[in-house]
Amino acid sequence: MSAAIAPAYTPGPMVEPQPTTELIEALHGVLRQVAEPTQVLKIVLEQAVARTGAERGLFVEVAEGGTLEYRVLHGFASRQLEGDAGRYSRSLFERVVESAQGVLLDRVTDDPRFAAAPSVRDLRVSAILCLPILNGEGKVAALVHLEHRAAGHFTEQHREQLRSLLDLAGPVLGTLQAGRRVIGERDRLRDSETRLRSEAEENRKQLASDWSFGRFVGRAPAVRALEATVRQVAATSFPVLLIGETGTGKSILARVIHYGGPRSEQPFVTVFCPSLEKGMVEAELFGHRRGAFTGATTDRMGKVHAADRGTLFLDEIGELPLEIQPKLLRLLQEKTYEPVGDSRERVADLRVIAATNRDLEREVTEGRFRRDLFERLNYVPVRVPPLRERVDDIPLLLRHALDQIETGRWIEISSDAGRCLRELDFAWPGNMRHLEQLAARLSMSGATAPVTPDEILARLGPVGGEPLAPHARLDLSSGLPSLLEDAEKSWLEQALRLYPELTRAELAARLKISESGLYKKLRQYGLAKA
Repeated sequence: MSAAIAPAYTPGPMVEPQPTTELIEALHGVLRQVAEPTQVLKIVLEQAVARTGAERGLFVEVAEGGTLEYRVLHGFASRQLEGDAGRYSRSLFERVVESAQGVLLDRVTDDPRFAAAPSVRDLRVSAILCLPILNGEGKVAALVHLEHRAAGHFTEQHREQLRSLLDLAGPVLGTLQAGRRVIGERDRLRDSETRLRSEAEENRKQLASDWSFGRFVGRAPAVRALEATVRQVAATSFPVLLIGETGTGKSILARVIHYGGPRSEQPFVTVFCPSLEKGMVEAELFGHRRGAFTGATTDRMGKVHAADRGTLFLDEIGELPLEIQPKLLRLLQEKTYEPVGDSRERVADLRVIAATNRDLEREVTEGRFRRDLFERLNYVPVRVPPLRERVDDIPLLLRHALDQIETGRWIEISSDAGRCLRELDFAWPGNMRHLEQLAARLSMSGATAPVTPDEILARLGPVGGEPLAPHARLDLSSGLPSLLEDAEKSWLEQALRLYPELTRAELAARLKISESGLYKKLRQYGLAKA
């Protein structure tokens, strides 16, 4: 039984029964003004009291699940329907709901089940008329309950007089209840939307705290200097150019800069330039209008639009086609762009962070990158150090890589293995990716003892190849020329092993020597067929 009781209806002068047509007009007037059933119930109860001459009455709505809710009271006090005082009335209501049949009693004491109950004696009422109101589905939607102190006050004629009223009220009440359910569902959806937005905001804040510089693992002096630079850069809105070899963590730093800056609550959109399909780069970046080209069946908003008010991260921008670079320059200078097939100029307020593992100065000199775009991106250059410049962090980074692998077992790195990683004569050309490969290979080894230097050396080299050798003590007796030749040969062997897919011209460019010079050295060290 619901304890929520609507404000009691204050009795007024006796209202004469209205003809059915007038009653219909009165109900329609209410329906045009409100969607809350209480007003309809008030009119129905008012008419029921007037037609029967009842001294008091109430309208009980049957809510979903069978809960009874007292909607309108006439001559009742709410305390008379609660606790022991209302036990008899509640039982009577439940009987009517279950049977869908009305109850007419000349005397309450005629009911043998409650004749001796204290609550019945305290009612000081003799006659009762309790009738159900059915909705369009034939279910009991509400009850009209009337009482009078005079025995035998209510008659079958009263029941018949109320039948047309209740038959009319049933479908109306059912409709209004359905409308209230729709409104309730709408409110629940709004609450759910508000909750989801709140959760999204909390997640965004959590994400911002997660993307702190702590994501960039390391304690080497070069890392501490990088942290200071990143904190300064994040507080501004200038374009940033992250420069560093592959696997040094440029994409992590891009997010750290975004979430540490004034746009942290706005979108962070990544564009990996090498993955952009040729001929579709402009549409991917700036969007397109329907019919702009074959296959453009709908309008599409590009990455720039998605990043509006936030950050656009252009990863490996050195791969951006030369013909698109002027449009990106315009975006940086004027904050404007045009989707493909649309002459209307659009505005985008965003910050651009770019990253590259190329030497863009050299790309500019050789005509593959625009000088003006490079200068615009290079407002705040941030160099990300490679592993070979922070060797003291390598054991710590390997520990981090191992912790990311869900093997179900702890893989311990011995102190000797840690020292080996720091002193190893290895260029780490893949940087963190090399360490991630090493962690994966160690996790598959099945070893239970701490990882040893020999295991590090065996698994750091290429799969199926010779293990790396630890750094040997120099034998100065052979002389510097011989030592230089040995070192040069070792470096060439490593380059051939690490970059087997490169042509000799590409390898020469990476080693920053001429192609003829590379062939000469390969013949000199017997590596020409390697």
